[in-house]
Amino acid sequence: MPRLRIAYLFTTFPETSETFLQREVRAMRTQPVDLTLHSLWGGQREWEGHPVDCFDLSTLWQLVWWLPYWLWHKPRTFFEIATLLTRRPPPSAVNLGENLLGMGYGLIQAGRWEKLPGRPHLCHAVWATGPAAAAWMLERLLGIPYTMGAHAYDVFQHGGDWLLDEKLHHALLVHTTTASTRTRLLTVGATPKRVLLIRRGLDKISRLPTRRTPGKTLHLLAIGRLISKKGYFELLNILSHLRNRGVAFECRIIGGGPLESELRARLRELSLEKNVQLLGALPYADTAKLQREWADVFMFTGLVAADGDRDGLPNVIPEAMAVGLPVITSPVAGTTEAIVHHETGWVIPLDEVNAWSDAILYATTDAKLIASIRVRAHAWVVNNFDASRNATGLATAIRHTVLGRQDKRSWWLC
Repeated sequence: MPRLRIAYLFTTFPETSETFLQREVRAMRTQPVDLTLHSLWGGQREWEGHPVDCFDLSTLWQLVWWLPYWLWHKPRTFFEIATLLTRRPPPSAVNLGENLLGMGYGLIQAGRWEKLPGRPHLCHAVWATGPAAAAWMLERLLGIPYTMGAHAYDVFQHGGDWLLDEKLHHALLVHTTTASTRTRLLTVGATPKRVLLIRRGLDKISRLPTRRTPGKTLHLLAIGRLISKKGYFELLNILSHLRNRGVAFECRIIGGGPLESELRARLRELSLEKNVQLLGALPYADTAKLQREWADVFMFTGLVAADGDRDGLPNVIPEAMAVGLPVITSPVAGTTEAIVHHETGWVIPLDEVNAWSDAILYATTDAKLIASIRVRAHAWVVNNFDASRNATGLATAIRHTVLGRQDKRSWWLC
């Protein structure tokens, strides 16, 4: 088979909080496909020796030319698009902006690619928001097929992306990473055979390491942006209860975000300043070192935010499982697909603060239980979260889907 040219479309690439996408690209580059990386909003022009096409927002003025150009050449397409845009209001101003940026990018890029002999055979949008809007527009204008990812906020927040059903309808393949998100996609009209569940992955999964023996002061770790769906206020309530039980501990929270000042105020209210450190965003290597060498327990207190936003399966959970760090999580979205209570970790509702305290103590004192949980958790990661194997599955599925279309065009094979 010929090599498939794939244009990977990101909102921002690389993004510090999206190391999972960097691992996906790293693994995809080992496959028999030619990748070009396209960042719609910011990013870096080079990543690990690979060029990144960073869209210059100042070029949006070119829409003055390209909008009437495509309107003249594709009037029926624009009538269909206009009808879709007035079908229902966007769920939020942010989502409106993401889609308009994606469509503007698509209009301009279509002009650049229209007569390009080596243009992509396929676009792959990593999110169902702006990147998928760009891919959808390119498909409408140039006939370049696309596949797309749909994973968490782009599916759940405010009921999902503004044009989600339309994008799902035209996508050749929809990549998602959790069964809970796949179920949601089917409820909004995705075709079952087009929705592919392939998890993210880790670059290297080493043998299960030996961990430090917990000392008199327990080391607790939480990782994630300081936003509502991470449940950090609930985490502080759990930690307050643990402190009131007389347990000595230190908790480090890695991540930056808009709730930092409110969380610091809450720390003062609970008199937890000496127990809890907000470290802000850290480089991945520093975060991984804390997981491997410092922490005794990893805590994830995710929840469904007021706007419907939630995580799928946060990558920090498999990362912790891979290094033998016991995980305690709330039962939200895809977390229970990896963490099974008393088998690969602990799953406890957020309002059961006493049960959380008990689990923290079990996870640091019950040697037999910890050993069995660590082995089973590590095995789950090996079987489900290998980046290379999962990227091979994704690349193969995309390739077969594109080249297997009955109406494939000769230029795909150039």
